[in-house]
Amino acid sequence: MATIEFGVFDWIDRNSMPLGELYTQRLALLARADRAGYHRYHLAEHHATPLGMAPSPSVFLAAAARQTERIRLGPLVYLLPLYEPLRLVEEICMLDHLSNGRFELGVGRGVSPYELGAFGVDPAHTQSQFDEALEVLVQGLTSTHLNYSGEHYQYNNVPMALQPAQLPYPPLWYPTHNPTKIAYAARHGYHYVGLGPSFLLKEAVDEYRAEWRAHQGDAGRLNGHVETPRMGAMRQVFVADTDAEAEAIAKAAHAGWYQSITKLWHDNDDHSVDHLFSWELGMQGETILVGSPDTVRGKVERLLEETGCNYFIGSFAWGSLPTAAAERSLELFAEAVLPRYAA
Repeated sequence: MATIEFGVFDWIDRNSMPLGELYTQRLALLARADRAGYHRYHLAEHHATPLGMAPSPSVFLAAAARQTERIRLGPLVYLLPLYEPLRLVEEICMLDHLSNGRFELGVGRGVSPYELGAFGVDPAHTQSQFDEALEVLVQGLTSTHLNYSGEHYQYNNVPMALQPAQLPYPPLWYPTHNPTKIAYAARHGYHYVGLGPSFLLKEAVDEYRAEWRAHQGDAGRLNGHVETPRMGAMRQVFVADTDAEAEAIAKAAHAGWYQSITKLWHDNDDHSVDHLFSWELGMQGETILVGSPDTVRGKVERLLEETGCNYFIGSFAWGSLPTAAAERSLELFAEAVLPRYAA
């Protein structure tokens, strides 16, 4: 059996509790995931929306690094066009050391034009900003002095007083639902995460695997220091004692999450993404996995078999799910699924 790993994905979307309590309870959930044997914790970055109460992932991850011992931690993703890359290099180095070498570096351009627009960033120009910022990150993490001259960023012999704990730098992640970007991720050996139903993920994973093999020996691959890339599927998850109980609780909680993830779009009279996040589509395509431990285990096994993914990321706390129910769901999943794939 291929080695399968399991991670946790988090938006930290707003619910009814005070914000400080939300952070405290989410850190407690993360500590449970650490003890239960999940491999990684991935945190989204969102701005000006109740979908993301951790718009600065580094701040929350610094706290998480001191609350955990084994689970690896990282953004999925840093939105590079919104960062001054020299400053981000320094944050990455700090987080890698604060976590004792457990940091994982996810990068991306951003998918919401309304979030980017809040910073005056034109989505049409983010590719060149992303490319340059990533070049600065790599050079800054691997050099004693930073020299760079580009359209967006310029640095002249800046001393790099900080270096990462992991050499040459932490593993890179690149999630995408854009078919044109899968080959890019594969050529560079990024860990990859996809969304959507199994048949679409299978196409993406097959393409990724073929491209990765074709370019495995290329020089200059950004994630060439990672021997086995992770090809992951992300799913919302809720596990309870019975299928009926799980579906009733999860459906009620989904309404709050749906409002959060669509709010900025609706504020701009844009309903183009509504169907992507609907309860009905999520259940039909099994991008939302709910049920008893046995039911969810069967769905995960089918997903991994059909797609060829070697990594599963579950989001266990979302919408109005009660904290105790989310914690129990995470632990029931760990008990039912993780031993099946233990190395």
